[in-house]
Amino acid sequence: MKLRITVAAALLALSGSAFAFHCPADMKKIDEAMAKSPKLTEAQMSEVKKFRAEGETLHKAGKHQESVDTLAKAMKILNVK
Repeated sequence: MKLRITVAAALLALSGSAFAFHCPADMKKIDEAMAKSPKLTEAQMSEVKKFRAEGETLHKAGKHQESVDTLAKAMKILNVK
């Protein structure tokens, strides 16, 4: 039983760090797409910038799943995968 709890705790810790490395990759994709001057409305551009900034703030706060989810919203607007 102790072994199962230890293994579960280790897997949980590793999954959190996996998301931590995912955030910067998503931010880079967003930045690269923005550098290409995508054809977006001003409202869409504003949303992308807002989600990008929120995603970075969440990442720095250690809220990696929330960061990934927020950055995904920006990537969807930009049609980035």
